[in-house]
Amino acid sequence: MSSARVLNGPVEVGLRALVLLLESSPHSLDLQQLVTLDYFLVHSGDIDGGPESLHPPSPLRSGEVAVRRALIEEGLSLYKFRGLVQQSLVETGFAYSAESGAGAFLDALRSGYVERLRVRAEWVIASFALLEAGELHQTLEASLSRWRTEFVDLLPESEVV
Repeated sequence: MSSARVLNGPVEVGLRALVLLLESSPHSLDLQQLVTLDYFLVHSGDIDGGPESLHPPSPLRSGEVAVRRALIEEGLSLYKFRGLVQQSLVETGFAYSAESGAGAFLDALRSGYVERLRVRAEWVIASFALLEAGELHQTLEASLSRWRTEFVDLLPESEVV
């Protein structure tokens, strides 16, 4: 595996999706929900009342949403192949849920990162999973807009476009 794919590669992104799916059980999530909820999971500190972000802040994080979909699909495929994620055909496309062995798999992982991931996933699902698609998108846009404003305020005046 190339070093460029270790962070936010299919293993890590799939793990985050799996944790979100397990936390949302018995409800399934579609790909767009997973894209948005994964963003909130990683950048929870950008949201009012959210826990500290899982990853350090990055000036490029608003662009992450655009590439996140393909990464999540790849990660879901990996974990589906291992029997931990179920894909179902629904009226609007595909929905995903955690298979019965997913909880035991996650319980076997002992690391600070996984513990922080699970705490944030619980918060994300409780806060956002039941929102309608439009509301979820508005929440994402508000978070990205707020972050962009804060980032521009940090730039020297000569660099503001």
